[in-house]
Amino acid sequence: MSFSRRKFLTIAGVSAASVTMVSPLEAFYTRVARGQAVRSTGFGRLEPKLPLNAPELTNTYVGDLSQKPLLELPPGFNYRAFSITGQTMSDGSLVPERHDGMAAFPGSRNTTILVRNHEAGTSSPYPVSGSPRYSAGAQGGTTTLVIGPNREVIKDFASLAGTIRNCAGGPTPWGSWISCEETFSVSTNVLKDDTKHGYNFEVIANPNSGLVTPVPLKDMGRFSHEAIAVDPKTGYVYETEDRTDSCFYRFVPNVKGELAEGGTLYALKVKGTENFALNTTNNPNFGGQIEKIKVGQTFDVEWVKIDNPDPEQESIQNRLGVRYEAQSKGAAIFFRGEGAWYGNGVIYFVATQAGAPAVDATNGRGNGQVWIYDPRKEKLTLYVEADSSGELLDEPDNVTVTPFGDIFLCEDGGGVQYVVGVNKQGELYQFAKNVISDAEFAGGCFSPDGRTFFVNIYNPGITCAIWGPWERHRS
Repeated sequence: MSFSRRKFLTIAGVSAASVTMVSPLEAFYTRVARGQAVRSTGFGRLEPKLPLNAPELTNTYVGDLSQKPLLELPPGFNYRAFSITGQTMSDGSLVPERHDGMAAFPGSRNTTILVRNHEAGTSSPYPVSGSPRYSAGAQGGTTTLVIGPNREVIKDFASLAGTIRNCAGGPTPWGSWISCEETFSVSTNVLKDDTKHGYNFEVIANPNSGLVTPVPLKDMGRFSHEAIAVDPKTGYVYETEDRTDSCFYRFVPNVKGELAEGGTLYALKVKGTENFALNTTNNPNFGGQIEKIKVGQTFDVEWVKIDNPDPEQESIQNRLGVRYEAQSKGAAIFFRGEGAWYGNGVIYFVATQAGAPAVDATNGRGNGQVWIYDPRKEKLTLYVEADSSGELLDEPDNVTVTPFGDIFLCEDGGGVQYVVGVNKQGELYQFAKNVISDAEFAGGCFSPDGRTFFVNIYNPGITCAIWGPWERHRS
């Protein structure tokens, strides 16, 4: 993504005669159909700002950051930057690299507990250290931070070790973080053992947990996981998969809240359509048709059962693996499923490179879509599709629901990176800009009291706590 092509964003038009509307968005879709604007000023124009604790950042592994704005934010917003890769944690180990997915949980005495992924593989200068480990040579995992009411780190430590490419995940209603391995691999090739990877792991959000015993949640599937979202009413876990021909999954546990007790895995299928034939991309380069699927269009869905959630092999050529079993049963296909989050009574999930072809894409990919799955109505709706220019939205990845009902999307499109907001009218606005690197934002989440937005800069690994006038009118 280059700044020069971020010129404008439009959201696809809607034919009211051909689609079913999501009721809170009816006014928005009507305006789109009339050609009216779908952009929002959000919280105001962004401006570069130093973190309030800038004097503490003189000696980091990337040099002196005390005089460098890390973010651009709207007027009235401030932030602190902490837990930078290479700093020493409370357990004596160093903060690992590649800060990724994250969630916030309530702690005692008005503290917030953050559990954060590190997307390291098998060769990292800043690995997740310690034991017990899932695999001896794998260097990814999670860290846990206890943040005080003043938004300063009270305590931090490694909490899951020996896993690979812990990309995203999601919080559970029972106070844990599900950390997802974005891989399908066997350690033999690199680590000289036969440990299988490609699983989810559960990490309790506890200030005294230390390193948890790693237990692969095999019934949740072995595939290139990205994120999960839990429906608190049923305890069902929804899962995304980061592949160009990914599926969207539902895990029904045998015991609500006890994922290690096993359960049954399913994949979403659009009723009356086999595989939703890659048309979810709206992209002729991948079997779709531009604007065939309109923003606001809703589809009835059902679920197909996965008989072998823990395959020994995955092969594109031989169509072996979880997603190929799902697709053989008609499951829908999404172009790179990534972020997922529960909020407003629905599941939001992202197809990062779906949509009409991007203007600068050599591989024909799009700039991204956001979908809504309504578990009560068993409906699937296209909520947002980025314009081909990528002006206001370019390859969204992590997603979270704000306390005020908007969603925040973390971009991962290369070049200039933003946190992009989508208000309840479906309008988009830029909330934060990364001005220290071209790396993605990741792990966006709000403190339990709704006053602080935590987000990671993937590289250099930095966690930021942002606060300000959230009550300001966003028009």
